[in-house]
Amino acid sequence: MQSNQTNAAAVRAFRVMEVVAACTDGCALAEIVDAIALPKQTVHRLVGQLQRAGLLVREPGGRRLQLGVRCERLAIDVLMNGPARQVRRAILQRLVDTIGETCNLTALAGTEVVYLDRVETSWPLRMLLAPGSHVPLHATSSGKLLLSLLPRLQRERLLVQLSLRSYTDSTIVDREVLESELRETRRRRIGINRAEHLRGLNGIAVPVMLDRQRACAAVAVQAPEGRMTLDELLGQVPRLREAAEAIRKTFVPGGEA
Repeated sequence: MQSNQTNAAAVRAFRVMEVVAACTDGCALAEIVDAIALPKQTVHRLVGQLQRAGLLVREPGGRRLQLGVRCERLAIDVLMNGPARQVRRAILQRLVDTIGETCNLTALAGTEVVYLDRVETSWPLRMLLAPGSHVPLHATSSGKLLLSLLPRLQRERLLVQLSLRSYTDSTIVDREVLESELRETRRRRIGINRAEHLRGLNGIAVPVMLDRQRACAAVAVQAPEGRMTLDELLGQVPRLREAAEAIRKTFVPGGEA
């Protein structure tokens, strides 16, 4: 009997985390109570347990709940090693075979971008970065794209935390210039890296959209300027969008890539 009760409590705790994860700007206790239809005392106890475990945290200076870093790490591990990983990698491999340049699947991870997967080109001139590697938000096509598509309050909070370090002469280090770039990026839904992270290496990215408003990841391609110009990269946008749509289906229950 105790085992059944423990399992029920675990499922309830997981449901609480699901509700909080679906909130873009944090979640109030009352919203959780309404969503899972449990007594307030029960929800309060579950929230306390999850906070002590580092799975939920209170937003800075407020009372709304957010997922903790421990949940974020779990989510990234699931995306990198989950059952759909091989399907997504096959989609990336087909994209690389078509374009002839290195392609990535990326997601936000705090104030950085993490590579969920990466398929390298066969060209001898390339930069080797393994899945799990982190790169800066403000100096990469995926980073600027995913940052631009966040809800306004979430984006503004994240912008304040960014250290706008210079990596090349092209890196955007002025916050106002970056905000202008993000507005344009959000409008076109294409992230552009004009050799901002590594000298001579351009990149573009398109979003993997869960719905019309939410991006869960980005598909990106990068190439040395001597092998493919930025305009030529932008000519590959339709192929990237096709791959992003195929990958989107792997995130949707019952979806088929």
